[in-house]
Amino acid sequence: MEGLKLKGMAECYKALQSMPVNQWPTLDTFIARLAEAERQYRNRKRTEMYLKTSKLRYNAVMEDVICSEERNLDKEMLLNLMDCTFIDRAENLLINGRTRCGKSFLACAIGR
Repeated sequence: MEGLKLKGMAECYKALQSMPVNQWPTLDTFIARLAEAERQYRNRKRTEMYLKTSKLRYNAVMEDVICSEERNLDKEMLLNLMDCTFIDRAENLLINGRTRCGKSFLACAIGR
């Protein structure tokens, strides 16, 4: 499978092969697991490639963003940004604020 560039399927196959014979899934479940593993592997690799080429300034995640009154950012607003529904609605996101208040950090966290 690796020769066919199906690395996700190959990893899943090796994991399933290490299971005891009496715990092996049925054929249709086995094929579904292989296909799902390959899909997840490709999505993960694509996401890694996009993050690498995006060259985000900070290695930030939304959980690291500090909500405070000083930054005019509360948990509810952060949760609204985390669900990324503004992308589905094709809306732009404008982040403004004072110097060094964390605008770039927040943008990098949203980009992840």
